[in-house]
Amino acid sequence: MKNTTTAHLRQWKQEQRKFATMTAYDASFARLFAEQGINVMLVGDSLGMTLQGFDSTLPVTIDDIAYHTRCVRRGAPHCLLLSDLPFMSYATPEQAYMSAAELMRAGANMVKLEGGSWLCETVSSLTERAVPVCAHLGLTPQSVNIFGGYKVQGRDRVSAEKLVEDAILLERAGAQLLVLECVPTTLAEQVTQTLNIPVIGIGAGNVTDGQILVMHDALGITGEHTPKFAKNFLAQAGDLRLAVRQYIDEVEQGSYPSEEYSFN
Repeated sequence: MKNTTTAHLRQWKQEQRKFATMTAYDASFARLFAEQGINVMLVGDSLGMTLQGFDSTLPVTIDDIAYHTRCVRRGAPHCLLLSDLPFMSYATPEQAYMSAAELMRAGANMVKLEGGSWLCETVSSLTERAVPVCAHLGLTPQSVNIFGGYKVQGRDRVSAEKLVEDAILLERAGAQLLVLECVPTTLAEQVTQTLNIPVIGIGAGNVTDGQILVMHDALGITGEHTPKFAKNFLAQAGDLRLAVRQYIDEVEQGSYPSEEYSFN
């Protein structure tokens, strides 16, 4: 089996071929996802909420992410593996260098960081130092205390224009992927069509190049706080492997997320 790379994702964007991605945190689920056809995975700082029981991602550390990155890499050796830089691990470029190096040594192919144009210097510097970067705009969970909760972003003209501008600047700085979270579908479509790099949506409608879900959301085990954009594929499929396969099929066909799971 060949390794999945960012070159594959760029080719899929050019071919208008949608792709599904998923968070993973351990070798067993990573192996299962890979066997069903998930070729891109994220070790997300969402593990703070899904695995550790916190009410936000803020307590997660680099050591936490590195540990789970090693686990996922062993389970899915050929996937394109993204790993989150957690809260305050990239406040300065120098911090970002050290944090990214630890995650890359643990098995990540790319690091993901949250924030707009203020990160351009960091993105550029990491790229120059052979660390591929995935940017993350829209609802950025590490900024939950600034936003005052988990709220849809980019609904007014000013914030929407700022998000598009940030996306363009981050791409120019060297970002090779963009995750776009909890924004109106029309804005997600504008960003996806504007950028040359692939855009992966979560709560951004079915117009992005790819989709990502937290695995616990996709399997209906998130408890009381299930996001609007999350569909319980396990409840429909009745089998774990069939649920993952259904998720992939619906993303590739463009039927998920439907309007029911999107924001206007």
